[in-house]
Amino acid sequence: MRIERILEEKGIVLPDMPPLAGKYKRVTHVGTLAFVSGQGPIVEGSAAVKGRLGESVTIEEGQHAARLCALNALSVLKSHLGDLDRIKQFVKILGFVSSAQGFTEQPTVMDGASLLLEELFGEEGIAARSAIGTNQLPGDIPVEIEFIVEVYGND
Repeated sequence: MRIERILEEKGIVLPDMPPLAGKYKRVTHVGTLAFVSGQGPIVEGSAAVKGRLGESVTIEEGQHAARLCALNALSVLKSHLGDLDRIKQFVKILGFVSSAQGFTEQPTVMDGASLLLEELFGEEGIAARSAIGTNQLPGDIPVEIEFIVEVYGND
């Protein structure tokens, strides 16, 4: 329960799992790897941030959205694994950033998620990462994030 204690000490509350937005699994678990489907900045069933970076969303708002995406992914992992301490390390983070023409700060936006994971998991929270700019995301969300994590034990 180390991660639960860290969350509590930092005053971070994991949100309820966001509703499914189609026909897919939230997590696919293969051996010791768990693949988390894309998560948006959903709070209480709706997007907390909407729009595109470099247009109606600032970098700071984008970082906040990325942090919310990571919190939602952690909520999904907790539901699937039962305990976030089963996470051995973050292997890969894939982030999509809805971007206006000419916006090139996708990695800076994704730092909102990466810094949270480092804060909670230390070195094991730092993963290989891609930050991809796209012209539009579902529901006009500015950021969507997927995780691949290595876990202790197989499911």
